[in-house]
Amino acid sequence: MQYRNDRNGDPVSVLGYGCMRFSRKGGGIDMDKTEQEILEAFHAGVNYYDTAYIYPGSEDALGQILQKNGTREKVRIATKLPQYMVRSIASADRYFNEELARLRTGYVDYYLMHHITDIAQWERLKGLGIREWIADKKALGLIRNIGFSFHGSTEYFIRVLEDYDWDFCQIQYNYLDETSQAGRRGLEAAEKKGVPVIIMEPLRGGKLTIGLPQRAKDLIEAEGGGRSAAEIALRWLWDQPGVTCVLSGMNSLEMVRENCRIADSALPGCMTQEERDLIGRIRTVISETEKVGCTGCRYCMPCPQGVDIPGIFHYYNQMYTDSKWSGRKEYAQTNALRRQPSYASLCIGCGKCEKHCPQSIPIREKLREADRALRPWYVKGGAFVVRKFMVRK
Repeated sequence: MQYRNDRNGDPVSVLGYGCMRFSRKGGGIDMDKTEQEILEAFHAGVNYYDTAYIYPGSEDALGQILQKNGTREKVRIATKLPQYMVRSIASADRYFNEELARLRTGYVDYYLMHHITDIAQWERLKGLGIREWIADKKALGLIRNIGFSFHGSTEYFIRVLEDYDWDFCQIQYNYLDETSQAGRRGLEAAEKKGVPVIIMEPLRGGKLTIGLPQRAKDLIEAEGGGRSAAEIALRWLWDQPGVTCVLSGMNSLEMVRENCRIADSALPGCMTQEERDLIGRIRTVISETEKVGCTGCRYCMPCPQGVDIPGIFHYYNQMYTDSKWSGRKEYAQTNALRRQPSYASLCIGCGKCEKHCPQSIPIREKLREADRALRPWYVKGGAFVVRKFMVRK
C-alpha cells in the first residue's frame, strides 16, 4: 500500500474504503460479509474509511466492526455533517454527537461539511456560527481535520476552498469529469494551497468499467498491457500528485484484493505516455455518443445571466454517454441545489457565448434542447421538493 501525507504529515492510504455501498441482507447491512471485507482492506494497509450521517446503517456498522476488532485507533474515520439539515449550532451538535455514538468513538479524524454545491451554503453555515463551532470541536480534540465534500462548478469550488483554512476536501473526479465539477482546475487549486484532496466516484459508478462501450473495452484489451479498465482509471488518478486518497465502494473480497494490489504501485507519475494516450482514445470513443461537442474550455463564460453553459452540456452529454438517469441526477444535485440555480431557461438569447466558442457550437439552440432533456416535468417537480429540504436560507 502506498501512502500520501495529510496536512499534519500523517500518512493516509492512497486507497480509501467508501462505506456507502456496504452489502445488504434482510433489509439491513450484511455485517458478516462487510466485516470480512473491511478487515481484508485493513490488513492490506487501508487506513481511511469514509462514511456519512445519511448513509443508512453505515456509521453504526463501521463503528461496530472497528470496536469489535480493536482497530479504531489504527485507522482514520471520515464522516460528514448533513449541513443541509442544520438549522442551528444546537442541531449541528445533535448530529455530531449522534455520529460519535454510532461510530463508538470519542473523536472523528476527518469531518466534512457534506454535499456543498454553492458558496451560499457555506455562507449560511458561517452565519450560524459554524467556524466557531469547528474551532471549539478542534480545540477539544473531537475533530482532528475539517473539510468539505463538493458537488458543483469549478468556480464555486475554488471560492469555498479559498474562504476558509480547510484541512482537506473531497471531490468527484475521474478521467470523464476532468473539466466538470471541481475538475482538474479545482484539484490543482487545492494542491497549490496545500489542501489534500480525497476523490469520490473514481470509476463514475461503474461507467468506466462495466459501463464502457464495447469499442473502448476492445481498446483496453488490445492496448492496456493486461491492465483492467478499473486499473487504468485508478492509475490515471494516482498519477497526479494532488490526489491524496481515492475512495472505492468495495463490496467483495475480490474487489478489495484487486484494488489493494493496484494501490501498491500508486505513485505520482506512475502512468506511461502510452497509457495516457490510451485514455485519450477511450474518451474519443465515449464522446461519439455525445449530443454536444463541448470540450469544457469555458471560453463562453461567464454568461451575463448566470447560465452554467459547459456544466449543462456536460450533463446533457452524460445522459447519452452514461444513462439518462445519471445525467439528470448529477445535473440536479450540482445545479438545482444551488441557492441560485443556473438553468438554461435563464438564457435570453444574447449570443455573446457563441462569439467566443472555438467549436462553433450553436449554444442557444443546444441550451434549449438540453433543458428539455435534463428537466422534464417530473425532474422539475422532484427538484422543487428536494430544494425545500436541502437549500436553506
